[in-house]
Amino acid sequence: MPLLLPILLLAQGYDPEIEAVMSRSRKEKQEAAAAAVAAPKATAREDGRIPVPAKYAAPFQACLDQAVESPDAAVAFAQKWRIDGGSFYARHCMGFAYARAERWAPAIVAFEQAAEEAERSAEMAQSARLWAQAGNAALASGDAAKARQDFDAALARGLPDGMEKGEVHLDRARALVALGDGAAARESLDVALAQAPRDPLGWLLSATLARRSGEMALAQAHIARAVQLSPDDASVALEEGNIAVLTDHEDVARSAWQRAVRLAPTTAAGKAAADNLSRLPAAGG
Repeated sequence: MPLLLPILLLAQGYDPEIEAVMSRSRKEKQEAAAAAVAAPKATAREDGRIPVPAKYAAPFQACLDQAVESPDAAVAFAQKWRIDGGSFYARHCMGFAYARAERWAPAIVAFEQAAEEAERSAEMAQSARLWAQAGNAALASGDAAKARQDFDAALARGLPDGMEKGEVHLDRARALVALGDGAAARESLDVALAQAPRDPLGWLLSATLARRSGEMALAQAHIARAVQLSPDDASVALEEGNIAVLTDHEDVARSAWQRAVRLAPTTAAGKAAADNLSRLPAAGG
């Protein structure tokens, strides 16, 4: 066991898997959130999202497409469209374009203004989604306190039970982790796991928080669920190894860390797993 002490200290003191969760692709998240409402119908879909009305759908999609190619051009498009009656959809696209360019401060402002305009139009569900996008832009900028405020605003506007609400709680938990508020993060995570049980990131973050607080049985159960949902995620494999070594399962730790290195050798998770492996005694030794 003394040979494992450096690994234990590493596992307790550094959390690249938390870093991976905090750094989950915000750009892709913004794209998915924007594209999810770009449909030419006004009725709710099976996933609970409310598509863009036909009046706005074509210019909104054109604006999103332009943002992917040239964020600056899309900002100009959105500004003109807003003046021409683009409603909060124009500001939404503006926020998306700024996020594509990783200009987080104006992205936050655009999303928040879009959320407020949507609320004035009695579009409460759309307002909630836009507050959530503002929160993700704030997280990307490193302002976890602002992110928490925006996620709180999203939840206050009301979202139907299901994946969407779960994702906002998961994002709120990410902000709370960054703020060092583990107890509040646990509360949001528990809601996220209930509402979005198919998201492996929720189980990963939950397992990590449980490990850090010494709740090893919970950590083992939740990392097992993350592995089941995302067996090819290096961050999940790293955390599986961290938990295994802390619960005296060296063989499981070795296998998990080897998988992390194999999956993503150049990432923070892969490098941490390789370092952990170098500290293990030789197999069979």
